[in-house]
Formats: sequence, C-alpha cells, structure tokens
Amino acid sequence: MLSVLIPFTEGVEEIELVAIVDILRRADIEVTMTSLDGQPVTGRSNMTIHADKTLESITTENWDMLVLPGGLPNAQLLGESSKLKTITRYMAKQGKYIAAICAAPKALASFGLLKKKRVTSHPSVQQAIEQLEPSVMYAEDAVVLDGNIITSRGAGTAVAFALTLVAVLTSKETSESIQAAILA
Repeated sequence: MLSVLIPFTEGVEEIELVAIVDILRRADIEVTMTSLDGQPVTGRSNMTIHADKTLESITTENWDMLVLPGGLPNAQLLGESSKLKTITRYMAKQGKYIAAICAAPKALASFGLLKKKRVTSHPSVQQAIEQLEPSVMYAEDAVVLDGNIITSRGAGTAVAFALTLVAVLTSKETSESIQAAILA
C-alpha cells in the first residue's frame, strides 16, 4: 500500500491538512499524521487535531511521499525541526515525492531542496524562499510539479494540490474519479 507522511504542529492551516488527508485516503493511500510532540495540535482557526504518531517516533520507513501543510507558526516550526530535515533529505535522496503548500515550501528551501526548482507558495513567503535559494524559479500557478517536488499556493488550492498528489502517486484516472465524486 502507498504511504504518505504528513507532519504538522501549532498553527497548521486546517483546510490544507484535512483536505490533503481526506483526498489521499479516498484514494486508498495510507496517511500517517505526525505532530512534533504527539500532543493534540491547535490549528490556525482554533480547531484541535490529533496526530497518529510523534515525529520523533518516525524512522526512515519506506514512505512514498512527505507532505508539509502550511499555516503559521506551523511552517516555521517544521522548517526548524532537525528531525524533519533529516527525514526530508533522506526521502529526497531516495527520489521520493516531497510536497509542500502555503508557507511550507519555505521549509523545503531551508532544507536545501529547491535548488534550480520551479516552485510556488503563499505570496507572503516568496521573498524568503528566493533569499534562501536564489536559483529557485518562482511561479504563481496553483500547483507546481518539478521532478519529485510538488508545491502549491495556499488554502484555496488545497483540493487541487491534493488531487495532484493522488495523480502522481496512483493515476490521473483515480484523481479524476475523486474529483468528480467531490464535485471539484
């Protein structure tokens, strides 16, 4: 079974997290949600979200994809996690998909993964991404796929982003079937 790791912490953008998890699970993809400390997390809009595991308990399991949802301070905290940096770099070396939405592509830039990559993000972090990685090619598309890196703009693009994740992990047909079922 395909498996996806989604770490998140305080201030996560709930729409992004829940839309991604929901759509991946509709595609019969195993999703593991991890928080930094295993405690329930309060999101951007004061919703409490429970993790399946702690990030610290995660090893270099055979994940097919890593997805970073946005929101602040979530994206900043994820970018500061040495454990997440290690996992993300390991997965990138393995050629696994690395995806981030909203402010979270900044974490990928801080991990050194966006060199000469075409990416997008929430406009509020564009300049920071370009400062962290001057060779990045910034785009304003809703979703950008460049090799094994997938990025998206924000809460309003979360469904399109999640459907893209399904398409690259499974098939365009599976993604289109889910899209039709949810009237997206």
